[in-house]
Amino acid sequence: MFGTSIKLDKDLLNRCEEYAEAAGYSSVEEFVAHTLEKEMRNKQKESQETNDNVADRLRGLGYLD
Repeated sequence: MFGTSIKLDKDLLNRCEEYAEAAGYSSVEEFVAHTLEKEMRNKQKESQETNDNVADRLRGLGYLD
């Protein structure tokens, strides 16, 4: 995989290596990439839900149709 390198604390890297192996990832890089993608999807979903809630509140107040 080509890309930018990141630095991790040795303890965190060791834990990532152990978890990646136990969870069946082919590498720490695959585990980290999957974890970051999953976290970003969750944040995007939370953001959309927040936007939907604001829109619902504005509709309830009569500001939106």
